[in-house]
Amino acid sequence: MNQKNKINFNYLIRKLKGHLPVLILGGISMFIYVSCWPILAWLAGKLIPAIGQGNSNQVLKVIAQALIVFTIQKTAQFLQDTLLAKPALALSQDLRTTLFRKLQKTNILYIEKLSSGDIAYRLTEDVDRIGEVIYKTIQDTTPSIFQLLAIFGYMIFIDFNLSLATIILAPLIAILVSNFGGRVLKAAEQSQNKISSLAALLSEAIQGLPMVKAFAVEEWLQTDFDKQVTKHKEAKYKMLRLVALQHPIVGLIEIIGILSILTIGTFRIQSGGISNEEFGSYFTALIMLIDPISHISSNYNELKQGQASLKRLNQITKNPVEITNSKNGLVPKKINGKISFKNVHFSYAKKHEVLSNINLEINSGKILALVGPSGAGKSTIFSLILKFIEPDSGSIYLDKYNLKELNNYKLRKLIAIVPQKTFIFSGTISEAIRFGRITTKEKIIKAAKIANAHNFIESLPDGYQTIIEERGSNLSGGQLQRISIARALLGDPTILLLDEATSALDPEAEESVQKGIKQAMRNRTVVVIAHRLSTVQEADQIAVINNGLITEVGSHDELLKKEGRYKELCEKQIIRSK
Repeated sequence: MNQKNKINFNYLIRKLKGHLPVLILGGISMFIYVSCWPILAWLAGKLIPAIGQGNSNQVLKVIAQALIVFTIQKTAQFLQDTLLAKPALALSQDLRTTLFRKLQKTNILYIEKLSSGDIAYRLTEDVDRIGEVIYKTIQDTTPSIFQLLAIFGYMIFIDFNLSLATIILAPLIAILVSNFGGRVLKAAEQSQNKISSLAALLSEAIQGLPMVKAFAVEEWLQTDFDKQVTKHKEAKYKMLRLVALQHPIVGLIEIIGILSILTIGTFRIQSGGISNEEFGSYFTALIMLIDPISHISSNYNELKQGQASLKRLNQITKNPVEITNSKNGLVPKKINGKISFKNVHFSYAKKHEVLSNINLEINSGKILALVGPSGAGKSTIFSLILKFIEPDSGSIYLDKYNLKELNNYKLRKLIAIVPQKTFIFSGTISEAIRFGRITTKEKIIKAAKIANAHNFIESLPDGYQTIIEERGSNLSGGQLQRISIARALLGDPTILLLDEATSALDPEAEESVQKGIKQAMRNRTVVVIAHRLSTVQEADQIAVINNGLITEVGSHDELLKKEGRYKELCEKQIIRSK
């Protein structure tokens, strides 16, 4: 997001232009609401002397007039609040969807660094806080400012000399509110960062609770959680104490102002500068100033908290987006599936190369297995094929096309991945296989059959409409993995990436999943990350990667004859030639 589109209050105000008709109607209602205040002050000036004189007819007449004005004012206030709520809520919705869209476009390297709990907090609580600030700014702060100006203008109209005391006190209140606002902003940032850390810990704790119980370290987790809660409480208390301190100080200045006006007003009445009726009206108007001043100072603190939230949201927008080639990228009509790596170098940090001078050729319809220790660079090759990352130098080709020139979205339609750790969104099994794509029931069933999942799905009480609970807790690992394979096959991909999909399964589940994998591999270019070498003996080629270098390439039997690193790995896993 460039500087012009940086998320700040100017950006949000520009977004409000799309709601101009509603804002105009709300503004008219606001004008009527604000205009009623000086009229009510004027009527109060008539009422007080009438009460003092015991003139019941005049009292009843003024009360009736006041009730009419009150009715008009409250009706206008209702219209103002309901009309102006719509653009404020629409703005929150727009902001949340914009940020989520930005998040989906963020470079995968930065996504992996983000805490899911922290991001969830920012897109929910922080956005809600900004929405609340926008709503209060439109619905409360703006009319309060106009109310202040209208009432004070009326006071000057009654007696300018008497209003000088108020004019002197106003800057003092403004300075105090501004000073407190700056301190509240800093405290709010600290508080929101602490609650984000707490949300991140909660997210981890919920996912890791079975492991915590298995190791019997509940007390450790509770202690860590208690520390985070305490830090958040202390940061929140600091902010609330500042807000609490502001109210009595501003209130004390307001009381001093009222007492000063009463004193000066007494002398003005005695000197004939103002009548009793005018002073009654003036003093009523003065009392009416307290409420908008209170609202403005309170909302100013919330504005500062909103600024802290905006600052945190902009940290998301600063992350670089992936290069998509969405407009100019090539879209091949047909792909055979041949993948070629030519002199590819890649590093996550410039000081340390993850892949060095990779040269690989995977022919269409063939199976390549990548083997080697953890951290050797196998997963990085997957990320390069999917264009999550791009080489520092060298080129990757799909058939005759340089991957760099291809449209990312269309490219990924040709590729499917079955990860080692299955992740499936909550919903029905049918929805999990469909995964947001437009398709038919018949194609879903066909994909499930190839993945060896159809029979177990049909045996479930609700079949394909069975609800998969969060994290797939109501299905076995093997069942989830077969659904994952069906999901990959639904789009009939040309290239299939397999991250050793059976490494975490028991032998019986592995057999079912392996059957699905073998059926899925047919007539496709397949790249497999192999942790257990027993699963890749049938591969057309096996590439051994060590410290970012391809040290050996060949079939299982060919590599055993070379008596190199691959043979060492096979001997450790007690694997011999076919």
